[in-house]
Amino acid sequence: MRVQIIIFDGFDELDAIAPFEVLRNAAEIGADLQAELVTLGSSMEVVAAHGLRVRSDAKLGIDQKLDILIVPGGGWGNRATQGAWAEAQRGEIPAAISRLHQSGTTIASVCTGAMLVAGAGLLKGRPAITHHVAIEELRAAGAEIINARVVDDGDIVTAGGVTSGLDLTLWLIERYLSIQIAHEVEKEMEYERRGTVWRRSAS
Repeated sequence: MRVQIIIFDGFDELDAIAPFEVLRNAAEIGADLQAELVTLGSSMEVVAAHGLRVRSDAKLGIDQKLDILIVPGGGWGNRATQGAWAEAQRGEIPAAISRLHQSGTTIASVCTGAMLVAGAGLLKGRPAITHHVAIEELRAAGAEIINARVVDDGDIVTAGGVTSGLDLTLWLIERYLSIQIAHEVEKEMEYERRGTVWRRSAS
């Protein structure tokens, strides 16, 4: 399974690094997956919301087979000049999300990364969740707001604010690989999942 996490200037550090660590831990215990931090533009290095400099592993594989793309948020509530809000205005990342989704990639978002997915036109009439500061904007974009930690609507999975990226990624591991691997990663990281996972099939 190939998973890429797109990072950009102003992304919230934990939105991307937490899923990255969960995935890499799963791989280290034998899970058949590859996890990469990727960028869309020409620069391989970005500066996150709190100043952390991060160098990506690769470029976003728009024309390659990709199982899951994870989209972080950051900088939405304060309309930061760098972050998810700025990227939504620019439009390049939403366009890439749309293209990958059309090719069969599952799109997963953390926090206000959901607003970039909405910017791709993928959440109209669909259940979703985001950080509380953007819930009304997500609703205005046409999403059906579900009060859950993780909202799994099949080919699109969204999660609430910041730390929910841990729960999102552990859920993806359970869904795509096994509950045993997810539990092993939880044990390794000394983390207990919280909140609920909403699934259309279970509703």
